[in-house]
Amino acid sequence: MSELLDIIKDKSLTYEQRVLTLARYAEDQLNVLAIDAETQNLRDEGIICDLYEGHAPYRPRYIVPDYDKFVKNGSKFLELEPPENLYDLLNKLIILYRHVPSISSFPVYIGNIDYLIDPFITNEEDDYKFIKYFMQNIDRTITDSFCHANIGPKETVAGKLILRAQRELNTSIPNITIKYDEDVTSKELLYDSLKTTMVTAKPSFANDKMFRKEFNGDYAIASCYNGLKIGGGNYTLVRIVLKKLAEKTENYNEFINELLPNAVNNTIKYMDERIRFLVEETSFFKSSFLVNEGLIDISNFTAMFGMVGLAETVNRFSKGRFGIDKEADDMGVEIIEKIYKMVNEHKNEYCKAFDGKFLLHAQVGIDDDKGVSPGCRIPIGEEPDMASHLNQIARFHKYFPSGIGDIFPFEETYKNNIEALANVVNGAIDTGVRYLSIYSSNSDVIRISGYLVKKSEIEKLRNGDPVLRDTVVLGRGAVDNQKVLERKVRGNV
Repeated sequence: MSELLDIIKDKSLTYEQRVLTLARYAEDQLNVLAIDAETQNLRDEGIICDLYEGHAPYRPRYIVPDYDKFVKNGSKFLELEPPENLYDLLNKLIILYRHVPSISSFPVYIGNIDYLIDPFITNEEDDYKFIKYFMQNIDRTITDSFCHANIGPKETVAGKLILRAQRELNTSIPNITIKYDEDVTSKELLYDSLKTTMVTAKPSFANDKMFRKEFNGDYAIASCYNGLKIGGGNYTLVRIVLKKLAEKTENYNEFINELLPNAVNNTIKYMDERIRFLVEETSFFKSSFLVNEGLIDISNFTAMFGMVGLAETVNRFSKGRFGIDKEADDMGVEIIEKIYKMVNEHKNEYCKAFDGKFLLHAQVGIDDDKGVSPGCRIPIGEEPDMASHLNQIARFHKYFPSGIGDIFPFEETYKNNIEALANVVNGAIDTGVRYLSIYSSNSDVIRISGYLVKKSEIEKLRNGDPVLRDTVVLGRGAVDNQKVLERKVRGNV
């Protein structure tokens, strides 16, 4: 009861944040999942981590509606006819977003918004006002930085107006990714995207060819940088904290041959149980209008097997340093290949999107991670030169179809050298990098791990003042514990 009272009295929470916190507390009083003792021990040790999903999953972690279908058909449940003009479209999208849940209770994907909007453009300057209002509305009502929009790969008038609005509004929500393909994306759109990201830390750049090949067509980037099927989503994301697992032994052979396979198998069992309960015992897939109206389909769902702390694990067992020495990087590849093989050999009857397979995910970390690098990233403070860094991360990106990414702050002077940044993006994609993010070292909006937060809002929270966007709490923890403000700032590429 004292914990409930603490939530009610917490002056740093807005009303909405308080309600969500109370709901999560209530859910976690339940004990409905069948978890064996060995798996529970690994959870208690923090080796298996469910990322605050709760003890009784009643909605998928990430939902990726088919917004094209909504624009074409409207919604019977929401009593909405198909939109007839731009204002009508933007109004109805805002209505739909309010009814798309996720683990955060906000939509983590709001569509390939340039493609949705572009057919309704009639006058650039007049329509720009509505697009700017639309983007501002999203920032003020979807107050969670895991909300993600996509643009590209083709240039559109709407895409140009969306980027212009982002530069002028300088908001942290929504996160944005451009699906980038040098053969499809115009130079103008690439440069416009880079000018925008040096102001407001978005968009990030997804390797469109790589994703389309793996997804056999179109796809969505949701939440941080998660590749998922449109019209589907992700049931659950559970991660292994490799660093904590490695700390159980001094012997690499024991780690790679005994501890790691055991932890992977137990994580898989735990994920299977979470999925079983969600699909078989809750009403979500039986009653949601998103399912009934074909905006999502269970056949397009998968699950994400996450990991963090590869660098610290390698550095424990290797004579070299991860990200610096080939011997250490080779060990890192061996560990990831082991996990990749085991995860891909498993089949879950409800993960039909990828023939029953879970997708491997390089998880970005959580606010209370200490001394644990996100996914396969090189530890902050040890980053090599740009070319070496890109070549190193490309070795790992191919294993993670549901998401991996790296972040590069640049000196403010690069706002006047967009061509150099374009060369970085093209070089990264050509090297085999799946996803990269760029921002200016002096921006107020910064990329924490995969999501965006304003430095000014972190300071407000430190002073005990409520902030509108709930992810600022996570951002403050990451700044304190993961030292994200100490990333190497790139000056000479």
